Amino acid sequence: MNDLKPSHRQYQGTTVQSAQDRNARLAVIVINWNRWSDTLECLESLLRCDTRVRVVIVDNGSTDGSIDRLKAWASGEEPYEAPMGPLRRFTNPALPKPVNLRVIAADEIATARPGDEQIAVLAVGENRGFSGGNNIGMRFALGDAAIAYCWCLNNDTVVDPAAPGALVARMNATHKVGMCGTQVRYYHRPGVWQALNGQRFHLLTGSSKSIYLNQPVTRPFDPRKVARETDFVLGASLAVSRAFLETVGFMEESYFLYFEEMDWSVRNRGRFAIAFAHGAIVYHKEGGSIGSSAKKGQRSEASEYYLMRSRHKFYRRNFPLLWPLQFPLSMALIVRRLFRRQPQKAAVMTRAMLGMSRE
Repeated sequence: MNDLKPSHRQYQGTTVQSAQDRNARLAVIVINWNRWSDTLECLESLLRCDTRVRVVIVDNGSTDGSIDRLKAWASGEEPYEAPMGPLRRFTNPALPKPVNLRVIAADEIATARPGDEQIAVLAVGENRGFSGGNNIGMRFALGDAAIAYCWCLNNDTVVDPAAPGALVARMNATHKVGMCGTQVRYYHRPGVWQALNGQRFHLLTGSSKSIYLNQPVTRPFDPRKVARETDFVLGASLAVSRAFLETVGFMEESYFLYFEEMDWSVRNRGRFAIAFAHGAIVYHKEGGSIGSSAKKGQRSEASEYYLMRSRHKFYRRNFPLLWPLQFPLSMALIVRRLFRRQPQKAAVMTRAMLGMSRE
């Protein structure tokens, strides 16, 4: 693992990557959409990790001045203040500035190649969704021949300093690795897991459940058993190998949001292994951009729409014989929203089920 140790300089107890770090094996793809403050907190944690990474921010057409705020942060014009709370230790004190940040315009992305920058910001100019945004970022990152793995990481996360190193080590050690996840703990409840690696999927109903959902982090687990039980890796912290992308392909962009990870697993069909980097810890705020809360009744209308639409698209694409079963199951979900006195959610879910637009 000696080749993974970065050149670095120490700053008040934290490791800060040098702009001259080259030959990173791991590219971190972070999508930003109108939540620049979350992205800055994520970056402050990523850039002090003990393993070199190449960071690619994909701005999905933000309208809140996100790119200007990222540039001001990188130059030092906008001071960073770490949020209060138990995770403040991962982003405080603020990293020294300037940070070498490069913004690439939408019309230049297709031909641009990674350089010496610590952070590349791809100004896409439109909302390409979870799958489209990650695909753009991964394609750009793979322009660096040294990149072996791409880590799709939600911007509403904070990472433990050892997380990238543990992720790379696990993927290096796994024969024919394709996908790999991490521990994902709740940002606001850091002593509780949102998921270990990913989720189990029930094919008949289309429902899924995170492994070790809402369990205390003190509970023992067998990493090998978790990897075996993972039907798909949680999209908030999902790494894939270059070989996997070159063979299986990139995410299916027609989903826009939800079911991309499961679609990837189905397309894989056992050709590449699913690994679990149990030593990598990520803290997730959950559902920041679109309101995709796992709590009962708290999903936003947009989240309900895309979840229903993607569910039907997934079955139509991959299991057409089971697709008709999704209609009565979907109707039951719609009726449940009506009983909860959520008629607008029921309406958008009905439109999604029928293949109609949200409005």
